[in-house]
Amino acid sequence: MSDTRFGPKGWTPDRLSDLGGKTYVITGANAGAGFQAARTLLGKGAKVVMLNRSDAKSQAAMAQLKAEFGAEAKVSYIRMDLASLASVRAAAAEVLATVPRIDALICNAAIAQVPKQVLTVDGFESMLGTNHYGHFLLCGLVFERIAETKGRIVVVSSLGYNMGIKTIQFDDMNWDQNYHQNRTYSQSKLAQMMFAYELQDRLAAAGRSDVGVYVCHPGSSRTSLIATSGNLTTRIMFSLMSLSPLVQSAEKGSWPEVMCATEEGLEPRALYGPTGWLGFGGPVGKGELRPHAYDKPVMARLWEVSEAATGFQWAL
Repeated sequence: MSDTRFGPKGWTPDRLSDLGGKTYVITGANAGAGFQAARTLLGKGAKVVMLNRSDAKSQAAMAQLKAEFGAEAKVSYIRMDLASLASVRAAAAEVLATVPRIDALICNAAIAQVPKQVLTVDGFESMLGTNHYGHFLLCGLVFERIAETKGRIVVVSSLGYNMGIKTIQFDDMNWDQNYHQNRTYSQSKLAQMMFAYELQDRLAAAGRSDVGVYVCHPGSSRTSLIATSGNLTTRIMFSLMSLSPLVQSAEKGSWPEVMCATEEGLEPRALYGPTGWLGFGGPVGKGELRPHAYDKPVMARLWEVSEAATGFQWAL
């Protein structure tokens, strides 16, 4: 059943009020949905801190945003490579030193469909290491700053969570034996969701209501995600798909993460995104969430594995 709480057109940025005085930290904000989310939030008077890997692309993105919103636009950039735990730690330290409030940390950055197994500098399969472990560590390191603001963590996942093996391959986290660009990517996005839902449970058990945690997906959107990491065949297929009316703009793909960062009254155990055919597009609202995404024993074990992998112990 379609989610009609926001009307027949679903959630749109028209619902946003003035965001002056609020600060949003976005990973991967120099292109695609992350950039469009930054645009929307800046347009409402918010401050945006971008955590990106590329200095050149970040400088170009900030120049474009200031050209649109004026030189006084409150946008800044901190270099961070999610594929390096050392880089994440350095970026988090800079965030804590320079960003006095975080109304939402939007975990938007990702890599997808890496054709052959690649390991991060820390020895993790690249998609799991970047999409999950990097964000797991970042969220933990800046968590108390978010809590001080009574802010939120927004995890941007993918409908890919419902593809592949639909669980975590604990006996071979790096997929040394059966690497597959799609199934391995799906596990990384499932891991992100499980992190969010397990964090919800741990916050509830600790009696903490000072941080909200929400999960969303962008649907099928025209972004550079596949173009930057997929193989030639995958890039060609997605280029052809992007010509279809079923594929929406990066701007519309950003709406679920902006909604989860700002809208009141959202349900925690939910997956927000487009609610049209197969979740590719359509009105933004609460979509279908499959139970394997919050399989409690798997979530709890993944949390322990993630703490060991990143060398970071959460304290709630």
